[in-house]
Amino acid sequence: MVSTSRLPRISFGMIVLNGQPFLRYNLRALYPFAHQIIVVEGAVAAAAATASEEGHSLDDTLPELERFQKEDDPEQKLEIVVKDGFWSEKDEQSQAYARLATGDYLWQVDVDEFYQPDDMLLVLEMLRKRPELNGVSFPQVAFWGSPAYVVDGWYLRREAAYIDRIFRWGAGFRYLAHRPPLVVDASGRSIRARPWLDGRDLAKLGVYMYHYSLVFPQKVLEKSAYYAVAPWANRERARSWAQEVFLELKKPYRVHNDYRYPSWLVRSELEMPPQVRELYDDIANGAVTVDL
Repeated sequence: MVSTSRLPRISFGMIVLNGQPFLRYNLRALYPFAHQIIVVEGAVAAAAATASEEGHSLDDTLPELERFQKEDDPEQKLEIVVKDGFWSEKDEQSQAYARLATGDYLWQVDVDEFYQPDDMLLVLEMLRKRPELNGVSFPQVAFWGSPAYVVDGWYLRREAAYIDRIFRWGAGFRYLAHRPPLVVDASGRSIRARPWLDGRDLAKLGVYMYHYSLVFPQKVLEKSAYYAVAPWANRERARSWAQEVFLELKKPYRVHNDYRYPSWLVRSELEMPPQVRELYDDIANGAVTVDL
């Protein structure tokens, strides 16, 4: 059991559309460290091809959220946010969970992002010991096809090497933009310019964000359908990339879905976070059905 009584209170904020098979495992992973877990479900207009006519998930994401709230949430930490119709953009979705946040820090997390529990505890302890810190960036490890492989490349060494994920939070603070994340304090000043725990420092400690967005074929196909039409992405060939590269490996040096830059595969020696291991165990024993 993780003791967080002395540590900063964390409000986790998550946007989710078609979150299976990750959802329950991610909620379980976050729960011991959470003051709140605020999940905003639904699609933006550009993701209409992978959503219902009402703008919701096509899988059982919503029923799973409701089941978790009833059966696995004894401390009533989980809050579910939905709306009728599509969200305008992910800015609006992020602002929706931020408005409900009451913790000392807001920790943004995607449904396919995981951390080692000891690493989460270490980061929270660092925030406790260094109250001047306004946030945290994590180095990401992007898994590809299975937990045995990661993708490396120019994009992951430059633009996406370190991901802002934890932000100081308080009265009057606002979440202005999702891409990249922009949080301002009560006076309207960005908190990013102040003392910050950098991903380079965490990488030296072996602390990473474990990113599984490029593992399951169905998830990759869904994301590629979104990227192909999302104005900000500039990835008009995303669907053909998913078919020719992810499924057929025809271009082994463009394996990352930001295919503008060279990328390649490397064997991973990292241990899976406990809840990811449990997910794969459940796939192996038939409790979870997903194409590999």
